[in-house]
Amino acid sequence: MQNVLNTLRVLDEVAARQPVGVSDLARALELPKSTVQRALLTLREAGWLRQTEGDGGGAGRWVLTTKPLLLGRHATGELGLRDVAVPVMEDLRRRCDETVHLAVPEGGKVVLIERLETSQPVRIILPLGKNLPLHASANGKAVLAASTPEEIERHLTEELPRFTETTVTDTAALREELAAIRERGYATNDGEWRTDVSATASAVLGPSGQPVASLSINIPSSRLTSASRAEHAELVREAADRVGTALGGGPDRGLSRRTP
Repeated sequence: MQNVLNTLRVLDEVAARQPVGVSDLARALELPKSTVQRALLTLREAGWLRQTEGDGGGAGRWVLTTKPLLLGRHATGELGLRDVAVPVMEDLRRRCDETVHLAVPEGGKVVLIERLETSQPVRIILPLGKNLPLHASANGKAVLAASTPEEIERHLTEELPRFTETTVTDTAALREELAAIRERGYATNDGEWRTDVSATASAVLGPSGQPVASLSINIPSSRLTSASRAEHAELVREAADRVGTALGGGPDRGLSRRTP
């Protein structure tokens, strides 16, 4: 039983830290390297993990395969969401030629579950399964703004970590920004999570009117202009409404009528 628990702990830690090496895992879990190595090999054989190629062809670090992601989709119904969203995302990418993300709310954050990359050489690349903060990412703020007043207030009572100099950590300022997002139907991020990443996102509303996901256009901060921001806002809002309509939600957001 202990071996099984250790293996599951290793899987959780890889998911949180990927890409990560054996030594870092052993330190974080306070387990012998030999124990961690056995667990990694077991998880690789079962198809849950893979090892990247290291420098000079040596042993690399460990990352998740798509198997955990697919399992999670089956458990939460996100496979249907992805089937609906991907064609819309492909059209969105074609129209803006920037990286497009699909994220879902989970445990007080949003989780990236799908990514379509731009054809441009300088691009934003985040791993699937990556957690993004609600208050410091465009996807997160889009979801938070579309949530119930009770959920918003609950999040505002928690600590708002600072990631960059532009991260909004003041509760009053964030509440004001969320009101603006509800009014216009999209959220922005200008280097608030990572200084080199900017994004524009809109919430996907399900049949209950609650956010089930968010779509975002992600761009290196150096490439963002006021013209591209305005274009991306219109495109991503339209795309999110298309996905919501296909899921039975519909484009009538009613977001400006919600007041936390």
